[in-house]
Amino acid sequence: MSVPPVASRRIPSLDGLRALSIALVMLQHLLGTRGFPVDRRALGAIGDFGYLGVRIFFVISGFLITSLLIQEHERSGTISLRGFYARRAWRIFPAFYVFVAAMLVAWAVGALALHHGDVIAALTYTMNYHYERSWELGHLWSLSIEEQFYLLWPAMVLLAGRERIVPVSLVMIGLAPLLRALAWFVAPYPDDVIMEAYPCVMDSIATGCLLAALRTRLDAEPRYLRFLRSKAFVLVPLVVVGANLPSWFALEYTISITVMNVGLALVIDRCVRFPDDLVGRLLNWAPLVWLGTLSYSLYLWQEPFLNHYAKSSANTFPVNLVLAVLCAIGSFYLVEKPFLAWRDQRARRKREQAAAATGP
Repeated sequence: MSVPPVASRRIPSLDGLRALSIALVMLQHLLGTRGFPVDRRALGAIGDFGYLGVRIFFVISGFLITSLLIQEHERSGTISLRGFYARRAWRIFPAFYVFVAAMLVAWAVGALALHHGDVIAALTYTMNYHYERSWELGHLWSLSIEEQFYLLWPAMVLLAGRERIVPVSLVMIGLAPLLRALAWFVAPYPDDVIMEAYPCVMDSIATGCLLAALRTRLDAEPRYLRFLRSKAFVLVPLVVVGANLPSWFALEYTISITVMNVGLALVIDRCVRFPDDLVGRLLNWAPLVWLGTLSYSLYLWQEPFLNHYAKSSANTFPVNLVLAVLCAIGSFYLVEKPFLAWRDQRARRKREQAAAATGP
């Protein structure tokens, strides 16, 4: 799950892509819920589009975070790990811990049943290694992957140098399919490990990192830029959709995922480079941008309501969708925005104090 940056660092089209991503995730979770009019088996025939939505988030996250790290290095000659971790903590922790606290309260009053180890896995961002878990907290596996990436990647860029981004990303992209194939034969929960363990998923994020590192070179490649603008580019999203179709597991868990990652990176690059064309205008349409900024809270709160295992009125369509959106709106405006405003205010005061200390 990719978390949007603050408004001053927004990149065109990314919020619209996040809106598409969270819509795919929520549609996947709506399937099979009580009262939902779409047949689960019919849509299931085109693949797990919920996981495709998560994969879009991962590629965006690698692209965005690496872009910000490169910009910081160009601006200051280094990367402040303390500053990076503080910004991520302010962005992620408040809404996350409010959500987890709400789930604990619901568990205490008997509204839901948590499994052994759920809370520890959630609080330590290790849900992607905790496979016997409750539905209500299970989706935190993807945020756990994001947090593990945030922990490791900036330190790697700082210690190894930004010139190592490309080779390290390529190693991650090449290694992950091999680890997925190995996990299929030796892991105790092969499907879960393949789709959630960080070493098996890291190539999605690494593809975004690679895109960010190569963008300057791609700027000087007229044939590449012409391809992005050409009518033939429509084949790229079609290939992504095709790679997402159910297939023989050896392809589905190896080459198909790599093809999807590369295709998604190309789509992201095109949408970011050309925000003024038809697709770009749609992605930057105010309602979609708003939905994209809401995507983190929607990600947190949709799971308890879009639950096809539960049959209560709160889990019945369309009530479940309305409740999920209302909780997300509350989380965004009552938790996320105030904490971000507080963070930005603190940063502004520090800049003013530093300017005053070095003034004439």
